[in-house]
Amino acid sequence: MSDPVLYAIGDIHGDLDQMLMIHDRIAEDIATHTVGPHEVIHIGDLVDRRFNSRQVIDHLMTGQQEGKPWVVLKGNHDRMMTLFLDHMEQDPVLRKDLTWLHPRLGGLTTLESYGVSGFDHTQEKEILAEARAKVPAAHRDYLRDLPAFHDTPRAYFAHAGIEPNTPLPDQIEDHLIWIRAPFHAHTRPFEKLVVHGHTPVEIVTHYGNRLNIDTGAAYGNTLSAVVLDDSGVWELTEHGRAEVHREG
Repeated sequence: MSDPVLYAIGDIHGDLDQMLMIHDRIAEDIATHTVGPHEVIHIGDLVDRRFNSRQVIDHLMTGQQEGKPWVVLKGNHDRMMTLFLDHMEQDPVLRKDLTWLHPRLGGLTTLESYGVSGFDHTQEKEILAEARAKVPAAHRDYLRDLPAFHDTPRAYFAHAGIEPNTPLPDQIEDHLIWIRAPFHAHTRPFEKLVVHGHTPVEIVTHYGNRLNIDTGAAYGNTLSAVVLDDSGVWELTEHGRAEVHREG
């Protein structure tokens, strides 16, 4: 028996309309190719920068509760949100001159989807008090408890990537949701293909040892998705499956 077919969706960042469009595109691919057992992996960063983070979380929670074969991973923005709401803490990996509420990161936009608005990003205590009253505890628990990776026979999925010199079972969350340069600079094969987002690229790109599927939905660009099956790796487009761009 073949391993399950895997679908993976890039960084959503509160873009509900594009996420729903991608889910429809996946459903169409399943029907067109008579796909049997499958999983749909969301690569993390559900929240921030776009306008419907609450609705994105609601939709994913509901789908998983209904038994849909969805895997949802934790991104650095998801962790920043829970650290602020739980402890008013800054993520230890984040640059010291930034906070989750800073306009560059989009926390205030996320909170607006919960009805928290009218604040300057420096009003942390006032924002926290209202956010704790309006963000459902179930959402905080959901984001906090998201896994940081999904390991399958076909590929290893993590929001940002992996630490190149560490075996997969020994990876830590800080690397899985935050890493950039050491992972991107590594050109030798990993234990298996690593599928990730976190660092936007213009188009879905296969680097041989890793596959970047974040095409910048956070900034109003297209949300992308791929399918991995026995025939290879394909991008899902409005016209169906398409060859993935390969570097090198």
